[in-house]
Amino acid sequence: MTTSTAIPVVDLSSWTDGSATDRKRIASELTDACRRVGFVYVVNHGVPADLLEEAFAWSRRLFDLPLEKKMLAPHPSGSSVHRGYSWPGLEKVSQTVYADGEEDKQVDDRKVSDVKLRMSNDYDIECLLGKQESYEIGSEALVQQPNIWLPPDVLPGFREFTTTFYWRCFDVAKELLRALALGIGLDDEDFFSRFHSGLNNQLRLLHYPPVEVEKLAHNEVARMPAHSDWGTVTMLFQDDRGGLQVEDPTQQGCFVDATPMSGALIMNVGDLLMRWSNDYLKSTLHRVTLPPLSQGNGPMTRSRYSIPYFVAPDPTAVVECLSVCADSHNPPRYPPVTQEEYGKMRARGQYL
Repeated sequence: MTTSTAIPVVDLSSWTDGSATDRKRIASELTDACRRVGFVYVVNHGVPADLLEEAFAWSRRLFDLPLEKKMLAPHPSGSSVHRGYSWPGLEKVSQTVYADGEEDKQVDDRKVSDVKLRMSNDYDIECLLGKQESYEIGSEALVQQPNIWLPPDVLPGFREFTTTFYWRCFDVAKELLRALALGIGLDDEDFFSRFHSGLNNQLRLLHYPPVEVEKLAHNEVARMPAHSDWGTVTMLFQDDRGGLQVEDPTQQGCFVDATPMSGALIMNVGDLLMRWSNDYLKSTLHRVTLPPLSQGNGPMTRSRYSIPYFVAPDPTAVVECLSVCADSHNPPRYPPVTQEEYGKMRARGQYL
């Protein structure tokens, strides 16, 4: 197993108030990392440490609630609305492989046994041991994806904090999109901003419950299988547990530990940005597996918490090959597609 030294680190401290030379350098470093690896640690990103600490505290309080309380804001059936609480086993993470001129082919990498969880209100939920639970939050203004909130008396203040945090994350995302536009070679630094109002992003609170180390190590239970993200970019904040791995760009099937770095977020390229850039930028497979055993887990892993923020174009935005990423020797590889069309295509089959 290799280490996270393969994942570059980019410092944004000189981005906002720096010189034009500073901005070009940072944009080049960020874009180069996205081209070579598809993942990058970003430090001095603009989300204060105390705000992140508060976000993780809210996440722990949420997932510490009894299951019947969390189920007061259930993820709707089907794949059209992706909001609210997703209980263990609901989300069937799979990886879809695309080829021009061919039908989409879905491959589910997860092969573990189902078990039943009997709940106090007499209904069964199919779940897989070791799977995560999550809570999805979006813009209050996006009609297509209405938020599903817990009753106010269940977790007072939760809605207000997460709504504020959602937009604070978007402030950071906008700067990353500007840096990528500059790094790719676009004349307009705000090119991507015209497709991203922030309304179609998604804030996800994630909890990986403790599981038996031996079973996880022998693939009897699993956490998150290898997959790529659907959108433009993902910003990930993670705790100190570890377990995130990224496919080594030089060795297919070999995964690199994305070791938690204090104060850093991890940004990765999504499938739509890869399409936009004609594969110039890399949407890399990643997974969550057993944390490093050096942590002394004992017979059980510790709970793992992470907070990904998925940045997506607006639903009607048309994603098509950028002119700077194609020429006569490298023609466009993907047909134009709207975010809404692409999202629906990827969501089918992922939820029970």
